[in-house]
Amino acid sequence: MNCKKCSPLKGTIKVPGDKSISHRSVMFGALAQGRTEVTNFLPGADCLSTIRCFRQLGISIENSKSTDHVIVHGKGLHGLSKPADILDVGNSGTTMRLISGILCGQSFETSLIGDESIQRRPMGRIMTPLAMMGADIKSQPENGCAPLAINSVLGSHAKLTGIHYNSPVASAQIKSCILLAGLYAEGETSVTEPSLSRNHTELMLTEFGASINSIGNTATILPEPILTGRRIEVPGDISSAAYFIAAGLLVPNSEIMIKNVGINPTRDGILRVCRQMGANIVLENVIDHGGEPVADLVVCSSELTATQVSGELIPTLIDEIPVIAVLACFAKGQTIIKDAAELKVKESNRIDVMVDNLTRMGADITATPDGMIINGGRPLHGATIDSKSDHRIAMSFAIAALLAEGETHILNAECVDISYPNFYSDLKSLNR
Repeated sequence: MNCKKCSPLKGTIKVPGDKSISHRSVMFGALAQGRTEVTNFLPGADCLSTIRCFRQLGISIENSKSTDHVIVHGKGLHGLSKPADILDVGNSGTTMRLISGILCGQSFETSLIGDESIQRRPMGRIMTPLAMMGADIKSQPENGCAPLAINSVLGSHAKLTGIHYNSPVASAQIKSCILLAGLYAEGETSVTEPSLSRNHTELMLTEFGASINSIGNTATILPEPILTGRRIEVPGDISSAAYFIAAGLLVPNSEIMIKNVGINPTRDGILRVCRQMGANIVLENVIDHGGEPVADLVVCSSELTATQVSGELIPTLIDEIPVIAVLACFAKGQTIIKDAAELKVKESNRIDVMVDNLTRMGADITATPDGMIINGGRPLHGATIDSKSDHRIAMSFAIAALLAEGETHILNAECVDISYPNFYSDLKSLNR
């Protein structure tokens, strides 16, 4: 994919449905009794992996690859059946970690695998608390990574017990995995995080009928609820909107409206950082969809100043840090990103990949053990960018290229299909 400097961006777009909420709508719909109808579902590769896995577990799901409308025919909390083959999550860490919590509560044996990237990502962070609950979950290569074997020893004799787990990191995937296992445990299950991660699981499971109590950074779930199918309207993904927010702010004389974006307070860190930097972003038509606030974002080009991104803000924007690094390259002063070591265990080591590639483009950027230091104001030039097949890296550099002199070539640019199959065409539609 070749990208280059562009003229002002104008127009209105609607980004795909939220990836985190799309995953959960299928999973929780499968565990509910009756029909769950999902609109604005994200038909990206990761969410389609979740659909594929639950079909293997005996759940009837109506969809087509090109549609954002999905119907899940749930069978209740104990309605899953033993799959005929290994469950393949593809590149989806969310699928791998959340489904593990569900499968540990089943009476049958399963195995989980994923692509080469997934097989490098740490699964010990869910295996430890699940084992504390009495689960039988093993890393088959014995390195804390997939493939995973679940109930291969204890089988139908596995019994889960509720625990109170103090998570060493703020991670919605860890928290959700434990809470989902808690659906099948004896007694209540609680997770306390060092800071609050995204709370889509707590909100949506409550809508389905689960008993969840959230106080501060602790979420507690009671076992064996009766979940009932419902209608879910998935808001636009703020992580996908972030690239157009950055483009609208950086490209001179631009004005973009991004429709129907989820602005959940556990996910809106990108908006807070942009405002700290002096961004002109206005929220219009703010409404509520089943506990998830949604708004239209109006973004106008702005002169940005440097800021610090750290602490409790990090879990609210962990997926947006790559594009925040791009914003920082064009801001006045020094931007410091820290407390973000979690970036090292995403689809790629996003700290190293962002620093390496932005340096190729002429940026003044330095990696730190848990983040980056970026001195803004240096002009960028085109370069060949190795995305490492990481969708968020590819999209971030497509935005950087809009401001760079010359042409930027992004390797494996098609990896955006994981979360935003129409990203490049939507970006092109604004450059008229």
